Amino acid sequence: MPRFHFHVHDGRNLPDEEGTVLRDAQVASFQAIRFAGEILKDDADRVMSNGGWRLEVTDDAGLVLFQMGFLVDGWSTLRDEPGSGS
Repeated sequence: MPRFHFHVHDGRNLPDEEGTVLRDAQVASFQAIRFAGEILKDDADRVMSNGGWRLEVTDDAGLVLFQMGFLVDGWSTLRDEPGSGS
């Protein structure tokens, strides 16, 4: 079975050196969506502080199969508003 790598880019590069063995690219796409949801749920501060992030899925040869991203637009304005806790 093929190995897929889930690389996170959020102002710094966090390569997935080990990867995950999955049945095919469709299963990898569902896994990527779940992983992205976990990042948004569990590490929102990191996502917000960098203005967004991108998840890139590659095969074992390094070929980018697909990517997804989350962009936070206007966050710096919200942080600076009175009462925002900053």
